[in-house]
Amino acid sequence: MAAALDDELELDNQDYYSLLNVRKEATQDELKASYRRLCMLYHPDKHRDPELKSQAEQLFNQVHQAYEVLSDPQSRAIYDIFGKKGLEVEGWEIVERKRTPVEIREEYERLQREREERRLQQRTNPKGTISVGVDATDLFDRYDEDFEEMPGGGFPHIEITRMHISQSIEAPLTNSDTAMLSGSLSTHNGNGGGNINMTVRRVTSAKGWGELEFGAGDILGPLFGMKVFRNLTPRCFLTAQCGMQFSPRGVRPSCSLMTARHLDQNTMGYLQWRWGPHSSMTTSVVRDTKTSHFTLALQLGVPHSYLMMSYQYKFQDEDQTKIKGSIKTGWFGTVVEYGAERKISRHSVLAATVSVGVPQGVTLKIRLARANQTYLFPVHLTDQLLPSAVFYATVGPLLVYMAIHRLVIIPYTCSQKQQDLELQRKSSEVDMVKKKQEAESAVLLMQESVRRIIEGEESKMGLIILNAWYGKFVTDNSARQERAQVIDVTVPLQCLVKDSKLILTEASKAGLPGFYDPCVGEDKSLKLLYQFRGVMHQVLSADTEALRIPKQSHRIDAEA
Repeated sequence: MAAALDDELELDNQDYYSLLNVRKEATQDELKASYRRLCMLYHPDKHRDPELKSQAEQLFNQVHQAYEVLSDPQSRAIYDIFGKKGLEVEGWEIVERKRTPVEIREEYERLQREREERRLQQRTNPKGTISVGVDATDLFDRYDEDFEEMPGGGFPHIEITRMHISQSIEAPLTNSDTAMLSGSLSTHNGNGGGNINMTVRRVTSAKGWGELEFGAGDILGPLFGMKVFRNLTPRCFLTAQCGMQFSPRGVRPSCSLMTARHLDQNTMGYLQWRWGPHSSMTTSVVRDTKTSHFTLALQLGVPHSYLMMSYQYKFQDEDQTKIKGSIKTGWFGTVVEYGAERKISRHSVLAATVSVGVPQGVTLKIRLARANQTYLFPVHLTDQLLPSAVFYATVGPLLVYMAIHRLVIIPYTCSQKQQDLELQRKSSEVDMVKKKQEAESAVLLMQESVRRIIEGEESKMGLIILNAWYGKFVTDNSARQERAQVIDVTVPLQCLVKDSKLILTEASKAGLPGFYDPCVGEDKSLKLLYQFRGVMHQVLSADTEALRIPKQSHRIDAEA
């Protein structure tokens, strides 16, 4: 995720510090002084020509926007880390203003993920699950003597035994009310059923919400339910739910109550009570950190009681790889699960889990999550604990994934990166044309100010910029290429002269008024020929090098 964000931010090359010609450590007074000077230069009321007035308005707005961002401490901190793109993410207004750079980056990534999800989900927020259960026990539990008598009996028999499809959508009614419609269809060994539910949720305050649920199905009958959520304290919340299921056997009431509390910054404790067809009492502790996720749960109930413990380790890589393992034991037996999860594209996650239990046998579970759509494929391999089934369930998916990753995913990813680079190149060309036009407009607006500055400097034998070039400088044998990759910045630099001094910060000079980048991605320099007190000076400075002139070491006679 972070890599994708960095690539996105690299496209934003507008430097507010360079535009105002101030240091990144500039104080509020320095920002204000630079802002006032540029406002006097670009104020639209100073120009009567309609075209110049329009150009002045654009530059004036850019300077004003840069000052607004850098003069606000929180906006400045966000800009320093993410650039202009970071300020366009919705949600910063509710973020605590006293944040460290690390906390700001984490908050930005969270807000960016939410924005991407909203873009995919649009307004209906669709969610869905498709589950296909496969019975492949014939691969390991077959009896050869029975199959020899059947035509085609030499091939294992694999069949789909169950399917489940569920889908839900949301529709905002008002700022506090939301309607949700969901439905599901299930089939198992030739028998199936379905149901549909309608839920209306109202946010009553910043501390809680409530919802009403109405449902109907072809097996269990109508359903009416109610659910309430409430924050009791900043560290504790409560959820209560009750329902009435109307079935041919009569009314089946149910009720549940759950309370949770933050034990520390990364740990939650839960206590849940259920009453109804499956009554139980469950307590659990969940600890979630940046590198791991741990769960310990104990349930006492009818018909099942169990003790469960799981652990997940999160690798800090670009693909967000996770490995996990769990053990669960109770009246039903014991189940051990282990598996892995990995991000295979921007919005897709692939996971595989091997479940080994007594008396359940061995099952391979494959899950693919694409945005808010989930696809599940539980493949039951054997009813017994066979080492061969465990081996193939572990090694088989790994080999298949490695083959697909090398033959399909990597070529596809490389192709996408090439397309993105081509789009960036075209975008850079368009951006360069736009920046060039803005720079030429700025130079036109500077002419009158530069004339007055030169007159004042000549009267006191001060600093006069004779020639200034910015861009990529090459050897004398490539003079034609050199002229194509440098631009004349004499006027913009003379406009920055104040009290016979020119001070440039360490920021890239491409963001200065009247400048643009003539060779994107190349190393650039600034070459000046200037006169001070009647003596010629010359200097060559790197793009991101701070420069202060005049200097005695720049004298041409001293160099000779």
